[in-house]
Amino acid sequence: MRITNKIIQNNSITNINRCKELENKLNTMMATEKKITRPSDDPVIAIRALRLHTNLTKVGQYHEKNVIDARAWLKITEDAVENTVDVISDMYEQCTAGSKGSLKADDRSKILENLKALRDEVYATGNSDYAGRYVFSGYRTDTTLTFKGDTVKNYFITEQLTVGSLESITYVDSKDLNRITSVNATTITTIEQDITSNEIYRLRLAYSNCSNGVLPTISYLDSTGTQQSITVGAADVVSVYSTSPNPYLAAESSANGVVFIPETGELILSESVYNTLMGLRDEGSTQEINEGEIRVTYEKTNWNSNELRPEHYFACTSTDDGIVYNGDFLTNLPTDTDGQIINYDVGMNQTIRVNTVANDVYTPDVGRDVDDLITITEQVIEMEEIKNKLETMITNETDETVKAKLQEKLDAVDKAFSLMQDKMQKMFEHGITKMQGYLDIANLALTQVGSRGARLDLIENRLSSQKTTFETLTSENEDADAEIVAVQLASAQFSYEAALMATSKITQTSLLNYL
Repeated sequence: MRITNKIIQNNSITNINRCKELENKLNTMMATEKKITRPSDDPVIAIRALRLHTNLTKVGQYHEKNVIDARAWLKITEDAVENTVDVISDMYEQCTAGSKGSLKADDRSKILENLKALRDEVYATGNSDYAGRYVFSGYRTDTTLTFKGDTVKNYFITEQLTVGSLESITYVDSKDLNRITSVNATTITTIEQDITSNEIYRLRLAYSNCSNGVLPTISYLDSTGTQQSITVGAADVVSVYSTSPNPYLAAESSANGVVFIPETGELILSESVYNTLMGLRDEGSTQEINEGEIRVTYEKTNWNSNELRPEHYFACTSTDDGIVYNGDFLTNLPTDTDGQIINYDVGMNQTIRVNTVANDVYTPDVGRDVDDLITITEQVIEMEEIKNKLETMITNETDETVKAKLQEKLDAVDKAFSLMQDKMQKMFEHGITKMQGYLDIANLALTQVGSRGARLDLIENRLSSQKTTFETLTSENEDADAEIVAVQLASAQFSYEAALMATSKITQTSLLNYL
């Protein structure tokens, strides 16, 4: 093949341009500190870079946002549960103080005042929220745990109870002694022999001040698996303020053996009804049916501030808006319903539970037990005040006949006071055990929140390591080594200059120089 000067010139220009392109590429690498500026520079590096950036973005999302969000939720929950533990601990201390047999009037008044304050506080922390989302409300994060003010809203509530909800309690029948005044003291006919202490049976509902427009119904399965029900009759709805019949002593004579007291939310049972319900037992062989369940359906319309909203606890229907809440509670066993759990994605294919549902901490029984303690303490204080009033009247009375009548009433009051005082002491003693149980529940919830936080710490540490690893791999894949590039650039510049010099020498000589 004949090589002409033109061919030499073209080849020289092409080679010089390649040297210049290499120099430009190396110069760009020095300026950007990256191996490539476009995918075509090195497809392998480009594909690997896309994958690494995707992983780094995911890890960054988990580490910098999801984990932080989950930690904040857990922190707010932990603070609320800790506060609840403190409140229940104070209740425990009040029960310990109330169980002492040598309480004075001032001691009882202080205990009563403290119990009322604790009763209002125990559910207050349940309304804690994170960024406008209530942390104890399950999926209903836009709904408070309690009513924030006095509210009128109609609910039909079905409580699913067990034989453990049946109670045998002491009722002191003080007749009309609590109506004694300085005016009617001598006309009250109650005497010491009329004062009695009675054992009664009850089912206490989760709420007081219930409606009596729709009568409560108790339903259960008998030994043959047949659905049985007891509907409280209109004549069996008795006010706690009634003196005739006495609502706490009328169950034995009622048609169905059940008396409903709407003000206190109590169903007083006859002994036969109590024994029937106590005989219910869940058969382990029938997993889909709980034969030991006692369902009580009732209506409540008027709600006080700080009362628990029923949609967080029970199967219920709001007739005001037609919404049915927790309907599946009536078809699934309690163990089948794992609550409304909220999980956060905090890692690749890894989630963590961040919420604690209300029933894990704020059980309705806590407030109701405190209500009972408040009631008996008020009764003792009231009876003691009547006793002191009668003692003063006797001291100031000069008529021996009147004094004898007052002494007769004082004897009756003194007996009622002693019985109530004994009942109060036993209730506070029993309250110690109950509060310890509620404290165990709250501490368990606190432990669970803490364990989730500890697990989140481990996940965060792992994500931090993963992020560092991906950043290192990304750097190794994309970043140029400045020292190597500098040497290569210097070599490319030298090659470019050498090519220019060689080309200038070659192009100076042609065929014409020899003609």
